Amino acid sequence: MPNIVLCRIDERLIHGQVGVQWVGFAGANLVLVANDEVANDTVQQNLMEMVLAEGIAVRFWPLQKVIDNIHRAADRQKILLVCKTPADFLRLVQGGVPITRINVGNMHFAEGKRQIAKTVSVDDDDLAAFAGLKDAGVECFVQGVPTEQAQDLYKLL
Repeated sequence: MPNIVLCRIDERLIHGQVGVQWVGFAGANLVLVANDEVANDTVQQNLMEMVLAEGIAVRFWPLQKVIDNIHRAADRQKILLVCKTPADFLRLVQGGVPITRINVGNMHFAEGKRQIAKTVSVDDDDLAAFAGLKDAGVECFVQGVPTEQAQDLYKLL
């Protein structure tokens, strides 16, 4: 079983909050970005890598590669798994990735979305994905940084 220490939804994937605060808080030594687009974009990868402290490994994998390979992770790998959307996490869960809790960080406001927390806005697709995650028994909580109080996402919907 892979040692996933934190799962986070963050539209920005790796940035200061994730690369410094959450990596340290979770004790992660590997950040796994599960995103089809970024897996093929070396410019975005290079920008994200610059945020991480020395000694923190990073992988940029498409969702299917995560599903196919996560169970091969070594116990010593303390994985912070980050995706852009709840739909991405639902696909991972449906693919057999052992996810029980998801930290919902940044889901920015845009047309067609409604704000449910300071840093979280959702549309109908997000609501459907969160419903699927809830049905799968996955706990979701809103927490921007480790020092903030966590809020049950399902109570905010």
